[in-house]
Amino acid sequence: MTENASKARNEAESAFSITQTQFMARNRMMSEIDTAAAERDAKTRRLRELRLEQEANAPAKISKAKKTTKR
Repeated sequence: MTENASKARNEAESAFSITQTQFMARNRMMSEIDTAAAERDAKTRRLRELRLEQEANAPAKISKAKKTTKR
């Protein structure tokens, strides 16, 4: 009887170990994906701010260029 119980216990522990390993691997992958997405979003935000700043300064540069060419 104890032999059956220990065999069942070993099988249960093995199945749990496999499930736990899969769960941990999934969590690690999701964490990596979340980190990459956060980095991408930060880079996109920074590039958008730079583009908007360039677009805001563009009319001023065009005005200065026209003034210097008219002289």
